[in-house]
Amino acid sequence: MIQPATLKFLKDLKKNNSREWFEKNRKPYENAKLNFIEVTQEIIVQFGKIDPTISHLEAKKSVFRINRDVRFSKDKSPYKTNMGMFLSKSGKNATHAGYYFHLEPGDCFIGGGLYMPMADLLAKVRQEIDYNWNEFSKIISSKNFITHYNELNTSKEYTLTRPPKGYEADNPAIEFLKMKSWITGKKISEAELMDKKLIKNTVASFEALQPLIQFFNRAIDG
Repeated sequence: MIQPATLKFLKDLKKNNSREWFEKNRKPYENAKLNFIEVTQEIIVQFGKIDPTISHLEAKKSVFRINRDVRFSKDKSPYKTNMGMFLSKSGKNATHAGYYFHLEPGDCFIGGGLYMPMADLLAKVRQEIDYNWNEFSKIISSKNFITHYNELNTSKEYTLTRPPKGYEADNPAIEFLKMKSWITGKKISEAELMDKKLIKNTVASFEALQPLIQFFNRAIDG
C-alpha cells in the first residue's frame, strides 16, 4: 500500500517546491520513493502473471524521475508534485502501449493506453482499428472495461476535429480514428491508496485494460 508519509511528502512538496526545501527533506523523499518503488515491484510481480509481456520489468526503471524538465516551460518549479509508473513491454520510455499509475494527492488515478504515438505508429493503429473495427468495438464496450473505465478519453487535445486523411466521415469507427491518443483512467481515493487491497485492485483494473493494450501493440509490432 501507499504509506501516509508518502502522501504527506507530496503534499508538502507542492507547498514548498524549491531545491533548498527538497535538500532539507531528502530523507522523507527517499522513503517516499522507496515506498512507491516497492508498490510498483509488487504490481509487476502480480500483474506479470497475467500479462507476461511486463513481467521482466524492473520497478526502478518503470518509475519516472521527480525532477522536472524546465527548459521549455514557463513554470520553473524544479520538481513534479506526483510520482508515476508506466509498465510497457519495452519500458517506460518506449513506443508501445502500456499501463499507468499516477500518485498525486487529490488527483490519483490508474489506467493506460497509447499516448501520442509518432506519425508512423499512429497510422498503423488507425489502420488496425479500421480493419478490425468489430474487435476493437467489443473491447471498449465489454462489461469489464466499462466497469473499470467507462470509456476512452475523448478530450479535444487528443482528438482531431476532422477525419484523418484517407478515412471518410461515415466510417463506423470514425470517432476513434480521429483520436491522436487512446487513453483511459479511473480515479482512486487516498483511502484506496492506503488499503491493503491496493495491489489486488490495481491488478484487476490493469487486467480490464489488457485486451486494449494487446490490440495496440499488435498494430505497432505488425
